[in-house]
Amino acid sequence: MSELPPCPKCASPYSYADRDLLICPECGYEWAAEATTDESEDDKKIKDSNGNPLQDGDSITVIKDLKVKGTSLVVKVGTKVKNIRLVDGDHDIDCKIDGIGPMKLKSEFVKKA
Repeated sequence: MSELPPCPKCASPYSYADRDLLICPECGYEWAAEATTDESEDDKKIKDSNGNPLQDGDSITVIKDLKVKGTSLVVKVGTKVKNIRLVDGDHDIDCKIDGIGPMKLKSEFVKKA
């Protein structure tokens, strides 16, 4: 028997197939069976504001003034950042900005340079 993926909503291992859908008996969530592999691959890819895929070591440009929390500093529009590192979490990018220091940025506020 083939191994069915766990529920993406509650992570229950008891999902079952019903025609083209997978169903979780614990939370009642339903999702498309063929979309499970496509969605998991897309979730891992981090894209910039224009939809271009980002990779470790890329250079990016900030597209919006960003206030630095806890200080009066601002990362200005057009600031170029080199050698980014992609991470998991609510902020996708770890980087070092000249004059400010280490920062965590969201990919929706940058574009690939």
